[in-house]
Amino acid sequence: MVGVTGTLVLAGTPIGDTADAPPRLAAELAAADVIAAEDTRRLRRLTQALDVRPSGRVVSYFEGNESARTPELVESLAQGARVLLVTDAGMPSVSDPGYRLVAAAVERGITVTAVPGPSAVLTALAVSGLPVDRFCFEGFPPRKAGERLTRLREVADERRTLVWFEAPHRLDDTLAAMAEVFGADRRAAVCRELTKTYEEVRRGPLAELAAWAAEGVRGEITIVVEGAPAPGPDEAGPAELARRVAVREEAGERRKEAIAAVAQEAGVPKRQVFDAVVAAKNVTGSTPREGKAP
Repeated sequence: MVGVTGTLVLAGTPIGDTADAPPRLAAELAAADVIAAEDTRRLRRLTQALDVRPSGRVVSYFEGNESARTPELVESLAQGARVLLVTDAGMPSVSDPGYRLVAAAVERGITVTAVPGPSAVLTALAVSGLPVDRFCFEGFPPRKAGERLTRLREVADERRTLVWFEAPHRLDDTLAAMAEVFGADRRAAVCRELTKTYEEVRRGPLAELAAWAAEGVRGEITIVVEGAPAPGPDEAGPAELARRVAVREEAGERRKEAIAAVAQEAGVPKRQVFDAVVAAKNVTGSTPREGKAP
């Protein structure tokens, strides 16, 4: 029938314990015309655990072939197929393949729906013991040290709870960088192997967690970091005011605008922030780029 298109189904898969799989996942796996899987071997293990025998075609859909395979899947959808997208764990497109396919399907007017499932982001947030009323997900930090520090500085003053994914072999370096940028005493939680046999949640100051991670950590990692405290006029000393200006400058903001923004956030006069910047530059032996007070 002209105008009839298929449906793209994003299916959340267990992040550890297969018993967490929603009943709808088994039904969708059995009925889909096409199953696009990040790892077809893992898909096979999942269907065996759920006692499901897929009737549709199974294709791989991972970072390496996502761009090339997306048009093929969109064409199947346009011809009326029900395409099920699954990743190794969690919800597709959340730090996993899927965004390109969703965007392409939406552009073609194809229906996109989801089978909700377990989420490492929400699970870690819930068990962290940190505020959950407002949070933001930052994905994986950059691998290179310089780029990682730049990214962390961009969110140094973020007041919402921060959630990150990280590879176990980079965890100690990332936690050390977070302690440097956010402060050694900023509270955090490292959630390892969530819902699995060796699940572990380590809570404490960033510096303490960095020292623990230096001994070596294995498994899937989610980091939850407390947001920056809301400063009052009497809470931010000169060094802290100068640090905030420096963070904004490194993110590309002009010094004059950075000083004005920090003054507004801290509830202090711009002149006080300017003096703090000058004092910090004098300590390091350099001079401020602005030759006069704002």
